[in-house]
Amino acid sequence: MKVLLLYPPEQQWPGNIVKPNGSLAYPYLGGALRDIGIEAYVYDATVGDKNDNTDDFFGKPTKLPSGKLRTGVTDERILEVASNYDLIGITSIFSQQEAMALHCSRIIKKNFPNKLLFSGGVNAKSRSKTFFDAGFDVIFTSEAEASIQQVCKILQKDINSRDFSSVGKIYFKNKDGKIIDNSRFGDIIWDLDKLPIPAWNLLPYEKYWKIARPHGGAIIDGKELKYASMMTSRGCPFACLYCHIAHETEGSKSGPIGRFRIKSDERVREELNILKDEIGANQIFISDDSIFGMKKRAIRLLRSIQHMGLELSDVNGMNMVHFVKKSNTPGWMIPDEEVIELLADVGFKDVVLPFESANPRILTRWCSNKLPLERFNPGDLIKTFKKYNINLGTNYMIGFPDESRKEIETTVNFAKEMQQYGVDYSNFYLVMPVPGTPMYDYCIKSGQLPKDFDTDQFQWTKAQLLNLSVPSDELVKIRDKAWEDCNTEHYKNVRKAWAAVPIEHAQTS
Repeated sequence: MKVLLLYPPEQQWPGNIVKPNGSLAYPYLGGALRDIGIEAYVYDATVGDKNDNTDDFFGKPTKLPSGKLRTGVTDERILEVASNYDLIGITSIFSQQEAMALHCSRIIKKNFPNKLLFSGGVNAKSRSKTFFDAGFDVIFTSEAEASIQQVCKILQKDINSRDFSSVGKIYFKNKDGKIIDNSRFGDIIWDLDKLPIPAWNLLPYEKYWKIARPHGGAIIDGKELKYASMMTSRGCPFACLYCHIAHETEGSKSGPIGRFRIKSDERVREELNILKDEIGANQIFISDDSIFGMKKRAIRLLRSIQHMGLELSDVNGMNMVHFVKKSNTPGWMIPDEEVIELLADVGFKDVVLPFESANPRILTRWCSNKLPLERFNPGDLIKTFKKYNINLGTNYMIGFPDESRKEIETTVNFAKEMQQYGVDYSNFYLVMPVPGTPMYDYCIKSGQLPKDFDTDQFQWTKAQLLNLSVPSDELVKIRDKAWEDCNTEHYKNVRKAWAAVPIEHAQTS
């Protein structure tokens, strides 16, 4: 039995950055299959494999009917690769890439109706009817390392079987075409040391490194970039309403996988050594939702890897509350310089602080009441990071469902103020109420997102919501201007160079 894990071609609106997917989903699934003697193959249709000349199509997108630009190999090439496999998995974590996942499913099922197609990720789980209609046979509703092993063991006995009634944490289509919901049972891996070692070797890193468009962080001219991602934990102590973790609780379709869980220090060091020595990575992105979810554990872990000579980045899972401590003034927090110095000593070169909003009401309503700005001096925190030569980015979100014009202006002005303290770059996102999040449920109920919404419109530079205090087109202009005002010319030029070509220069598919 042969298993293909397929990243679909990427699609982006003109002017937005195109990056290969390269998420950790497939290394983990590949590791799980390897542990039961089944070899998987990863094909990233955005960059191709050793048989494809990436220069023939990367940077030369084709125009889709939606107006988006598709980057990747042709349908014919996808079908050629798929023809060699019995099971084909297509992950769907990000809603804005849904159309490409569905497209690949449809063309594969049309040409190879007997191949079993499976998907997973918060978007596939939340949009399961759409995915089944496109030809998928199994959808994993939770972390899938154990479930995929069970599915494959059944198929090893009978490759044509469609009876997965014994497998938990999945939806599946039985032989009669009926959708069976097995999401309510099945085990969750609480001890993350029991997870398979990710099969990073399956990813086309040489192609990723040549393209040199990592998940985030600084780009240094002339520096060879060999990056990879890993996780030291899963879950998060926060439950922001725009994040799927807020719905991954007891009794949900996924089960309580949003709960914070950790790998041991020994397991983390083992994985870092694999990335450094076997994969050859020189920059490692920590992709935890919250590496400091247990601060004492994080400090202990970091101290245990100080000697490894790593270059680390975390552009996703840190929060201001992790980097402050109590002061002598009741209720007032000051920078925890010991922790920030430790980050620098371990090798952290890039950190992003998710301020999200400068409005206490927004933070309380939508952002898990993260550390309010009135309890610490954010300028002092930024200066402390810069004291240790850490490249520092900041994240902001505008366009919350109930956000006023004044609140939007407050956040933008705050971002401009933070630049004077040495912030290296600032990211501005328009709020995306993606399926699988409490914010999505709210917006559907309030009528701010139509029930027949188009996932192609989900993009952090586009305003999707209706009945906002600021009209959508104006909100986009505010975001764009804030990004222009709060970033250096060098940073802007690098990012713009990565963007999709203008639509008038795109080929027509």
